[in-house]
Amino acid sequence: MRELVFALAYEPGCNAVADTLAEYPDAHIRSLSLHATDERLWRVDHASGSPDALDAIEAAFKSTDYYADCLATDDCGATQTTDVLDRNDETLVLYSYWERSPVCVSVPHLALDYLGDGLLFDTRHEGRHYTWRLIHSGTGDVGRFFDALEAAVGDCAEMEMLRTGATADPGEGVVAESTGLTAEQEAALRAAVEHGFYENPREVDVGELGEHLDVPRSTLTYRLRRAEEHLAKEYVASEARPEGAPTG
Repeated sequence: MRELVFALAYEPGCNAVADTLAEYPDAHIRSLSLHATDERLWRVDHASGSPDALDAIEAAFKSTDYYADCLATDDCGATQTTDVLDRNDETLVLYSYWERSPVCVSVPHLALDYLGDGLLFDTRHEGRHYTWRLIHSGTGDVGRFFDALEAAVGDCAEMEMLRTGATADPGEGVVAESTGLTAEQEAALRAAVEHGFYENPREVDVGELGEHLDVPRSTLTYRLRRAEEHLAKEYVASEARPEGAPTG
């Protein structure tokens, strides 16, 4: 099995959910399940954030008929329903069902066209970045998939490849599954250290660092978060626990 991990960074006004999350930077959405056929798509998403953020996310899902992963920037005539499965002060669980129209296109349906059946999807949406992880058989045409995806998103989103390759062998654990930082993440992390971003007090903020690297603030923040997440998980997974140490 093979995996593809990439992100779409949406421009303002191109995706209602991305616009909403940009207003609430501490909120995020991750998929609990996502399934697609040639004509339909259904998914369950878990959103975390403040009550105001969750209200805005729910409204974005319910008011944008073409949101459910359709890459159209206008109403494409698809039929979508969204229901709330669970809600409290900090989390929101949404179920979305979408029936395509002839002009609809989406990441899952492009993946079906070019990578074949038996696909697994995992997504995370924060700010203007929508990260996709696809598990596929490896028999499809990855190049044509990305060409079609680039044509579909047009000027509305910038694509960033994060990882591609074989999935981890069973039993290898978290460390073996990780393939390290992307070149963009490593460059962002090195620049942050070199320019004093991690000093206390900080010698530069993320906006100034972004100007130095000629990278948008939101993109740089996303790359640093992903790099920090990778390093933290790698450290915890590889740390040798002393014999007899407490586990609670």
